[in-house]
Amino acid sequence: MSITVLVGNPRPASRTSLAAVSAARVVSRLAGDEAEPHVIELAGLAPHLFQRGDPSVAEAVRQVNAARLLVVASPTYKATYTGLLKAFLDQIDTGALTGTVVLPLMVVGSPAHALAVEVHLRPLLVELGATVVTPGLAVEEGDLPRIDEITTAWVTRLEPQLRPRLNTVW
Repeated sequence: MSITVLVGNPRPASRTSLAAVSAARVVSRLAGDEAEPHVIELAGLAPHLFQRGDPSVAEAVRQVNAARLLVVASPTYKATYTGLLKAFLDQIDTGALTGTVVLPLMVVGSPAHALAVEVHLRPLLVELGATVVTPGLAVEEGDLPRIDEITTAWVTRLEPQLRPRLNTVW
């Protein structure tokens, strides 16, 4: 089973995506699974998000709802997650992520926004029923060249929370 990565950056193949995929790969290695993560880039779905019933959006929602382990990533925008991510997550029913382990990650431009992952993103994911590991990861833009080192340290710190859940996910 691979990990699903949901990227709420309006730019495809963004630094946010790079960070989220790095985290997903570290968790996969921890679980003894070298499968590449399944990445959902919301940038490609943006034109369709407000067209209720759009098949591409419905398929992305289905994939997120089916995920057992999900990395949700967004850059900070106005000190919180992007409207793009919010518009997508609004299409997921309350409680639909029950049983899904979620790792929240945000790329921040300033240390002043580091709490956005905990204060803004976490409550939204909990509302959807997710089991959200703590702490989430706020990566400063200037630290992105070291993203593999940073995500490895983060996942290592989370290992006591993840290990019991990985056994039920995999």
